[in-house]
Amino acid sequence: LMKRRLETEESAISLAISGIVKKFKTHVNEIQCLETKYNDDSGDWYVALGWKDKKAIIKMDSVQAIILEINEI
Repeated sequence: LMKRRLETEESAISLAISGIVKKFKTHVNEIQCLETKYNDDSGDWYVALGWKDKKAIIKMDSVQAIILEINEI
């Protein structure tokens, strides 16, 4: 097995927040974590974040520590 770079929920949330800040030009203190989920089969983290009147789900690869997609909901 490959070592996961995103080993903890906190590291997944941190990466997700940085992705939202870059994509939506918002501030870190405006973003709140709504929910997190780890998929054991795929090794992906899913983090739901909310800020202002927006929400998004961020899917991340835990081995490569990269954001795979950001879906605004």
